[in-house]
Amino acid sequence: MWQLLGQGTSEDERRVEKIISKWPDWTGLDMSYCPVSGGISNTNWRVHVAGTPRDFFVKIPGRGTDRFIERNAAHEASVKAHACGYGVPVVGFMKDEGVEIFEFVDGWRTSTNLDFLDKEIRHNAVGALRAFNDSGPLELTKTVFDMIDEHVAQVAELNSWKPRDLTWMLEQRDEARAALEASGLDLVPCMNDTLAGNFMIGPGKEIVILDLEYASNNERAYELALWFGEMFFEDSVEREMIEAYYGRWTGALDARVRVLRALADLKWATWAMVQESLSTLDFDFRKYGLWKYNRARLVLHHPDWPNWLKLL
Repeated sequence: MWQLLGQGTSEDERRVEKIISKWPDWTGLDMSYCPVSGGISNTNWRVHVAGTPRDFFVKIPGRGTDRFIERNAAHEASVKAHACGYGVPVVGFMKDEGVEIFEFVDGWRTSTNLDFLDKEIRHNAVGALRAFNDSGPLELTKTVFDMIDEHVAQVAELNSWKPRDLTWMLEQRDEARAALEASGLDLVPCMNDTLAGNFMIGPGKEIVILDLEYASNNERAYELALWFGEMFFEDSVEREMIEAYYGRWTGALDARVRVLRALADLKWATWAMVQESLSTLDFDFRKYGLWKYNRARLVLHHPDWPNWLKLL
């Protein structure tokens, strides 16, 4: 529901009004805004500014997200994604508030998991990810191991809930880290958040990537591992996607992706426990985290786990 500037009543509405009133290009202009659904880290808004040909998308950081999102790095990644041809045009960045402003892309829609059953769409998505991964290093390097360590420390600090077998899972993480580092990490820009909702599809099945606030230099294969975990692809499709991305499929690449998928689930499960303690968003972070922990266990307990580590 659209609101005119000055008519906001809720805390979120008053916050977005304060933010958009401060953007210099919009000073003194009539504005209206409405919420955009989706996302479990921030509040998102569509803003109409009188006299401008396009609407704008404004992303406002959620409470507590400064603990694991570096907004300057996120903005750098957004600019890089657009420059490589697979990101939304960036209008501006309010550094002090950590707020990014983008063009609102009409005629495109947010993807769903079902969209990636379409071979053309998923191949276009692989192309978008590969282009971003190959776009040159970011200033921020944060591997999946760094992310897990960060969230484990935050869980301890906040006295957040944690599973009884977390110590055991972290021991498996340490084994995976030793194997991956021994094989050599391929650090490239990764968006690190390949939910279906973070891709947009154009009228000709084109793809752009969104929500790069978690982006950092990370192990290249993590991008596919997290994406596969979110998409629930069959093994044959995963093999197809590995071939499309790398130009080949090997047992070592397959093992790398499988190991990193478990680490991705461990990372996001622990992140969810932090969010449960901090976030004001209407989302069941405990349920989400329990699901992610269970998915990590399925891989960590798999009889082939030791073999995958050896193949790395």
